[in-house]
Amino acid sequence: MDARTTLCSHLDHAGSETPTGPAVAAVIEAIAAAAIDLSDLIADGPLAGITGRTRGVNSDGDHQKDIDLAADAMMRAALRAAPVAAVLSEEMDLPEVLNAEASLCVAIDPLDGSANLENNISVGTIFSIRSRGNDLISTFFEPGTAQCAAGFVVYGPQTTLVLAFDERVDIFILDRRSREFLLIAPRVTIASDTPEFAINASNRRHWHGPVRTYIDECLAGTSGNGSADFNMRWIGSLVAESLRILVRGGVFLYPADARPGYRDGRLRLLYEAHPMALVMEWAGGAATTGRRRILELSAKTPHQRVPLIMGSTRGVRDVAAIHEGIEPMFDNSDAPLFARRGLFL
Repeated sequence: MDARTTLCSHLDHAGSETPTGPAVAAVIEAIAAAAIDLSDLIADGPLAGITGRTRGVNSDGDHQKDIDLAADAMMRAALRAAPVAAVLSEEMDLPEVLNAEASLCVAIDPLDGSANLENNISVGTIFSIRSRGNDLISTFFEPGTAQCAAGFVVYGPQTTLVLAFDERVDIFILDRRSREFLLIAPRVTIASDTPEFAINASNRRHWHGPVRTYIDECLAGTSGNGSADFNMRWIGSLVAESLRILVRGGVFLYPADARPGYRDGRLRLLYEAHPMALVMEWAGGAATTGRRRILELSAKTPHQRVPLIMGSTRGVRDVAAIHEGIEPMFDNSDAPLFARRGLFL
C-alpha cells in the first residue's frame, strides 16, 4: 500500500466504471473538505467562540447546540457546490432541494453526539449518498440498498474518515500538515466473531426479552453455557463505537425498549442506521433491528427512528436468532419459559 494515497487520488480510481461514480466522488470530496474545517472548529472549541450552549430544538425534539448549527451550515454549504439534487439533514424538518437537475441525494447527520464534546469524547459526521429517483423527495424513502456510498467522520485524537464506496470500505486519517485525508486501511474486513459487546447496560430493566437474554448469556460466558467470556465496551458515541467494530470486531446494540420515545428505537434510519449498515455489510459484517435487515427498510418519515444492532456477523446472528424464538407481542416477557430460550439451550 502506498502510505501517501490521498482521498482524492483514491476517488479518481474507485467507482470510475459506474455512470454516477464521478458525481459520487465529487460529493465525498465536498463532505471531506467540510469535515477538515469542522475538525478545526471542534478542536478549537471555546477559542473559536463555540460555547456548547443550547440554541434551540430541532424538528425531532433534540436540543441543538451552537456547534450543531455551525456543522449543519458548513456541510450544507459544501453540498450546494456539489452535484446534489436534495439534502436531508438532522437539523432540517424536510429535505432541501439544492439543484433539481443533479444526480444524487444526500442524507446527513452533520454532527452526531455533540453532547459528548464537553467531556472531550469523539463526535462525528455521518452521511448517506444515493442516486436520485424520478421523484426527488421520494428518493429518501427507498430502502437502504439504494445507497451508492456512505460513511462517517470521527473527530477524535485523529480525524478519521470511514468510506463505503465501490462495494468496499476504506479508512483515511487527516494529515493536518497537508490538510488531506490519507489512506491507512484499505478494504477493511470486520472480524466475524469477537467476544465483545457494546450497550448501555443501565437500561436493562427497559429492554425487551430477546436483548436481555442475549446480554445475560454474554455476561454468563463460560460460567454458563457460552463458549467465550465477553468484554463490554460503551463509549456512547455512535461513530466511535462503529470505528471500534471495524478495527476490533464485536457487536453494538442500541435496541428499542419500553421507555417513552424509545419504543421504535432511537437512531434515525436515513442518516444514522442506513449509512452505518452499508459500512458494516460492505466490510463483511451485518446490521439488523433484531428482526429485519436494516438495509431492507424504507423510511416513512424523514426522521424515522429504528433499533440498530450491528457488527460481527456471529454476534448479530445470535441476537437475531433469539428474536426469532419469540413473538413480538411477548418481547417484554420476563417469564422463565422465555428465559430458557437462549442461544445455548
